[in-house]
Amino acid sequence: MKGVVFNAAEAAVIELFDEDTWDDILDAAGVDGVYSSVGSYEDSEMMAIVQAASVLTELPIEDVLIAVGRKALAHLADRVPDLLGGCTNSFEMLRLIHDVIHVEVKKLYPDALTPDFTYTELPEDGLRLGYHSHRPLSALAEGLIYGVGDRFGETLNIKRHEPTELNKPTDKGASHVVYIDVFVEEVATPEVDASDTSQPSEAVH
Repeated sequence: MKGVVFNAAEAAVIELFDEDTWDDILDAAGVDGVYSSVGSYEDSEMMAIVQAASVLTELPIEDVLIAVGRKALAHLADRVPDLLGGCTNSFEMLRLIHDVIHVEVKKLYPDALTPDFTYTELPEDGLRLGYHSHRPLSALAEGLIYGVGDRFGETLNIKRHEPTELNKPTDKGASHVVYIDVFVEEVATPEVDASDTSQPSEAVH
């Protein structure tokens, strides 16, 4: 796993809690916590951190992954300037993950082992993502999707299905796919600054 993911996890934990909590998690996990963004580290090290965070925060492991993913999205977007790709809403960005965003990620981190995504349109303007990976981190992917919604001021309704076993592993070693259904429940209305005289005033009748 690339160090940039560990950096994002650190930033998320510090934002959600504080630096002391991050240090306590590293101590409990038995890792030194020094991660170069371009370095590669064992997946087991991330899982040790997640498990330690679960114990210290008294949250289920999946809840930790979702919370970290949600906060980490902004950090990853800052690290990869082209991540948003000129998108104006969540679904535009989600549809770019496989063919655009991961291409940009690999330019920066050529040996990154990114998951594969498939897309299916759902009724009522929904989108189903198929998450193909050898890592059991679909909860982290769910958190990142929530983070995308936060980025665009959209409240997302997300349902993550149970893993579906594949007949044979993909070329990246994925042995199962997790389907994630996404719907936009609400779009935040931008606040208007009352002192901004450039805003058009209502006509007086």
